[in-house]
Amino acid sequence: MRGMWIASVVNINWPSKPGLTADEQKAEYLAWLDVAQSRRLNSVFVQIRPTADAFWPSPFEPWSQWLTGTQGQDPGYDPLGFAVAETHKRGLAFHAWFNPYRVSMQSDPAKLHPDHPGRKHPDWILPFGGKLYYNPGIPEVRKFCQDAMMDAVTRYDIDGLHFDDYFYPTNTTAFDDAATFAQYGAGFPDLATWRRHNVDLMVSEMQQRVKEAKPEIAWGISPSGIWRNKATDPLGSDTNGGQSYDNLHADTRGWVKKGWLDYIAPQLYWYIGQPPADYSKLVPWWSDVAAGTDVQLWIGQAAYKAGDPAQVAQWQNPKELSNHLTLNKNHPQVGGDIWYNANDVRVDRITSVTTAVNDHYVRPALSPVLPRLANGTKPHRPVLAVARTRPGGVEVKMVATGRDEPFQFAVFRSAERLSSFDDATNLVAVVPGDRIVNWLDPDGKRGDYYYVIAVDRANRTSNPSNPFKVVF
Repeated sequence: MRGMWIASVVNINWPSKPGLTADEQKAEYLAWLDVAQSRRLNSVFVQIRPTADAFWPSPFEPWSQWLTGTQGQDPGYDPLGFAVAETHKRGLAFHAWFNPYRVSMQSDPAKLHPDHPGRKHPDWILPFGGKLYYNPGIPEVRKFCQDAMMDAVTRYDIDGLHFDDYFYPTNTTAFDDAATFAQYGAGFPDLATWRRHNVDLMVSEMQQRVKEAKPEIAWGISPSGIWRNKATDPLGSDTNGGQSYDNLHADTRGWVKKGWLDYIAPQLYWYIGQPPADYSKLVPWWSDVAAGTDVQLWIGQAAYKAGDPAQVAQWQNPKELSNHLTLNKNHPQVGGDIWYNANDVRVDRITSVTTAVNDHYVRPALSPVLPRLANGTKPHRPVLAVARTRPGGVEVKMVATGRDEPFQFAVFRSAERLSSFDDATNLVAVVPGDRIVNWLDPDGKRGDYYYVIAVDRANRTSNPSNPFKVVF
């Protein structure tokens, strides 16, 4: 996994400000895809439901205010439909990022759109910390939130459904769900246990709904990086920071052990050696959690801290992020990284991102296959019709042979015949699939051997094509 988060809430990344024209928004999104490709990424995680609103024409929630500046106002096109199509044209995967419970970045229900569910059902929402939230303890709320998100899953050709790290906002009494606990909490020893149960239901039920509706898409969560500290729980990590189990009522370790996710992407936004949360201690801890499960482990990387003048000296080291990926190599459970956020990947203060890319992303990478899908039907073996020199390189013509066109073609080049395609040593490109694809390799030359492999939407790979030696 090589991904980056594209955030929409408060116009962090896209759109860069409310009220841009449809063409301006489209141009900005295409520029983000340029960034992803320039950094040799293979996936984008795009926030399409940031505050109980929608980046698509949803029958459940209003158009997002982050598009036009006015909640409920039609932006003049379908941002999600556009983004998915354009992402796939680049051969990149599109993961739809949802915030499950956050309703508004301000606390006045009267400022919500008149047709907003929070206006129609004022008992569904609670204020906290200057924001509004859906109340996770109400069964109707949980089902509604799932329905709203599944609308995008069923109607659009997305590659994944992704939650961020916000669940219950806090464990303090200021989040006033005591009445809800009194109504629904019978049989639970305390408020915290009941809250965790509510979040557990959201997670486990989402898994079932995704698998029933779109079994070949990925379902996962990027929680805050500390489940519990060892001082609190012997199963916890050797850290001393905020605990998602206690503070957000998110039993992130439990979700992995129970197999309720396809992947987990903990946000390990600390430097190596940082007290009280050391990156070099948390990666082994999460690796141990994922070991023996079918849950993939991807690491959330803090590109936003690297080179920030407000950060400590360790974040001024251009090698810090690269060192994270080097450390990950010692833990085979780690299957890749997601970078927060897109702007920092683009700006690349102190060359920290390009250093990591040059050190670790030398070759292209195919997105990982989910273990539950690994034994599915492989794509048909493609045909490599021709490889011949042209001005500017070698033209490679690849042809799909199955009924369904591949999502991608992986192109391999070598000075001699190949017998193994298990790693990226000879992988030179991953190109968008079609029935017939012509691709120009600027580094190819006469005498090289080429092979292609078809890749389907679940990232399963075909057997390699026939070899083709460039002879003219």
